[in-house]
Amino acid sequence: MTVAPQSQPRPGDVLVVGSITADVTTFSSRLPQPGETFLGDAFTLVLGGKGANQAIAAGRAGARSHMVGCVGDDLFRDLVSDGLRDAGVGMTQVREVPGQTGVAHIRVDASGENDIVMVPLANAALSVEHIDQAFEELGPNTAVMLTQLEIPFSLTMHAIRRAHERSIMVLLDPAPAHELDDSIWPLVDMVLPNETEATLLTGVSVTSRDTAVEAGRWFVSRGVSAALITLAGAGSVLVTGDSVVDYPAIAVTVEDTTAAGDAFAGHLAASLAAGIDRDEAIRRASAAGALAVTKRGASPSLPTADDVDALLASTTQKDGA
Repeated sequence: MTVAPQSQPRPGDVLVVGSITADVTTFSSRLPQPGETFLGDAFTLVLGGKGANQAIAAGRAGARSHMVGCVGDDLFRDLVSDGLRDAGVGMTQVREVPGQTGVAHIRVDASGENDIVMVPLANAALSVEHIDQAFEELGPNTAVMLTQLEIPFSLTMHAIRRAHERSIMVLLDPAPAHELDDSIWPLVDMVLPNETEATLLTGVSVTSRDTAVEAGRWFVSRGVSAALITLAGAGSVLVTGDSVVDYPAIAVTVEDTTAAGDAFAGHLAASLAAGIDRDEAIRRASAAGALAVTKRGASPSLPTADDVDALLASTTQKDGA
């Protein structure tokens, strides 16, 4: 099938508007039943938040990556700020506000599946003025803006409008999914839902490749330029106005699925910002997502560009064998 013509952003930076959290993660053979106390196997405390994870992923993919968000003035402040800084993420638009840093409580079972409770806290202090200043200072060099739904939706929408006005490519990772105003869709260049998010947003029960295509067409009919539905071990499918393209998954051993979607989104944004064509950018994002599930934790599992190159090279060799 012929791939639809695609618009490429001018090469430039990646701007991530979103959440920053301290991730408190427990690992156990299974998840407890309601009311049950269950002994676990391990515990981690690391930088997380979909925004921060995606900013780090974009940076590790080789982009000049900048974070727009808020942290508290509590004991988690240095953990999250140093984590972003050490990863090379631009910090000029990360503000410290009074109160607690956002927290995510993550539980992971032996199969690598997880559930998450995210408490926004300082993330709720992000403002329209803060976003406007970020675009004023960083917008001229930005090629791709990546955002999610862990900050108030009015601010996500404001950031998307600002990016659209400046002809910056807009990528939306619609997580955690909730009902959105249809006015958002014509401003989004690519939406990146998984099966659960696509189901919640479109009303289509996404349980297969065909239903993923149906959900993708729902987004496109409302104005999104491209919908990339990720299907975990079944790969992903890209739907545009006149094409459907499948991308196979890369088989790996799953340790922890936390941040796999963030690795995917960050590497996709970085690749597109570097001027890499969409097909290759999605292949690189798929490899990044696969690598992320092979390690425990959120930010610690995010791969580098060299990691992605190595995985793609080994996959090509196996396919050619």
